[in-house]
Amino acid sequence: MKMLVHRTAGSAELPFVLDDLKLHLRAPDDSEDSAIENIGATAAAEIEQFAQIALLTQTIRVTIFDPCGEQGLRLPIGPVDDDNTPTVTIDGEAFSEFEFAGGNRAYIWWKEAYFSLTPSRMTIEYMAGFGDAASDVPPDLAQALMDQAALHYDGRSPMDSKSLTASPHMARIGARYRGVQV
Repeated sequence: MKMLVHRTAGSAELPFVLDDLKLHLRAPDDSEDSAIENIGATAAAEIEQFAQIALLTQTIRVTIFDPCGEQGLRLPIGPVDDDNTPTVTIDGEAFSEFEFAGGNRAYIWWKEAYFSLTPSRMTIEYMAGFGDAASDVPPDLAQALMDQAALHYDGRSPMDSKSLTASPHMARIGARYRGVQV
């Protein structure tokens, strides 16, 4: 099964408070605000990629080519609110013969009508994320974002490629949201 996942931000809001991030980095003046905002955005993107989550509300579009006859599909990016039922199209036609369970690892399972189809392309679109503002991001993820940003800030221009990796806090918290046991 070949799958493409596309994210579209719901707003231009940042998933962190710039002043809080500056305080964490011990960079209280305004001279580096632009650089620190970029570092914070980079850390947020790394957490989202690693943990397979959306920190702030985003539209997720999953395109699956030649979907197989599996019973269901775990949606690749979470969390998804239980009341936010995805839209599904099969070969361009709306399809509603499925059940849905939201959460950090949301899941769609197909009803009997799906198994009589031989689709070549399926598109699933849904909203994922913890909310629309930085205050909606869970505290552990907010802290992991700040720690990852500090790693980037303190390690600017590393001497070798192994010097700049994931902060231990980001790896541990991100793994928990991803569903990995460490």
